[in-house]
Amino acid sequence: MTESLSTTVESVQREDPFEERHKPVSQTKLIWRRFLRHKLGVIGGVIVVLLLFAFLFADFFSPYGYLSQHHDVPYAPPMINRIHFDGVKVFVFGLVQNQIFIKLGSQLIRAPGAYDYTEDVSHKYYLKLFAPGDEYKFLGLFSTNIHILGTGEPPDSMGQFFVLGSDELGQDILSRMLFGGRITLAIAPMVILISFLFGSLLGGLSGYLGGATDTLIQRIVEIFMSLPRLALLLAMSGILTYAGYIPPMTRFWSIVGLLSLISWAPLARVIRGQFLSLREHEFTQAAKALGATNTRIIFRHILPNIMSYLVVAATLAVPDLIILESVLSFLGFGIQHPLVSWGMMLFSLQGTGFDLHATYHAWLFLPAIFIVLSVLSFNFLGDALRDALDPFAVHGVKEDMKK
Repeated sequence: MTESLSTTVESVQREDPFEERHKPVSQTKLIWRRFLRHKLGVIGGVIVVLLLFAFLFADFFSPYGYLSQHHDVPYAPPMINRIHFDGVKVFVFGLVQNQIFIKLGSQLIRAPGAYDYTEDVSHKYYLKLFAPGDEYKFLGLFSTNIHILGTGEPPDSMGQFFVLGSDELGQDILSRMLFGGRITLAIAPMVILISFLFGSLLGGLSGYLGGATDTLIQRIVEIFMSLPRLALLLAMSGILTYAGYIPPMTRFWSIVGLLSLISWAPLARVIRGQFLSLREHEFTQAAKALGATNTRIIFRHILPNIMSYLVVAATLAVPDLIILESVLSFLGFGIQHPLVSWGMMLFSLQGTGFDLHATYHAWLFLPAIFIVLSVLSFNFLGDALRDALDPFAVHGVKEDMKK
């Protein structure tokens, strides 16, 4: 009887919903709950992951190489709406180029660079998964010519498949956007790594040591913060541009260096404030009293407490770097041929051709949409991480525990 009663009491205790709701929750799980509550942040995170995945495997996902040209089909329109079905098979028709004429007064004049394309229904070009095409090195490991989708036709054939259209040289827009995204987003982590290391080092020394060291470093920081960023970038990039031929990768690293030069100072100022606050906390004073060295205090006690800020700051810095690189390339001072970036793709829209492109070749503006999409996604993700990593954001956790 006694054993049966004790067993019943134990089962009730195990099934107590109050106790179940108030079980200890790990910090990682709390952060994850707060992150999932930020719907825009979750959407932004998913988009960022998809973009990074597509850019990493751009060679495979792109129908053509980003330098592959099809001179017979310049300014081909997007063919995503020109797909036809033959049972379960998918095909496209060949494109026939027609010159566009515009009416000027009583005369019809040829619109230079403007074409209309009709379909040649006499021949079908079937789309194939894992189609052969331009050769590339998969992740730099081995050579292959397999692309996820294509017609498998030679470059001089009219049976090409431009998902998002082509540009003035007959280069596939989708392929160039995927490769351009790889370059644009590759710059951001490198700049963040360099500027965050430099800014954290100087800001940490300034805040922890104080005194004359703090005064000297802060005067240097103020000088860099007072410089107009965009004007400085344009001036230094212009000097590089008119210095003569510069190899593409040298120019790439020059842009990384220039962006790092203007990005470290604001971070150093914030890191200084973090160190000034944390060096006076009880755990830091206790470590000093126990004889811990300055190096141990910085790396074992202070830096771990500002890592959440660094993660959020890095995420929120990416959109700013994307915009700066795109502006530089758009103005002709950034990435240049044979490399490609989103800003460089928009460079051709400048000048008198803008109205022509806006009227007849609207798909050339797609890189701008990708810039906006990536910037918004990183901003939403950064906002979500900032809220999730905030140690004082306990309101949402209490609500979860009440459910």
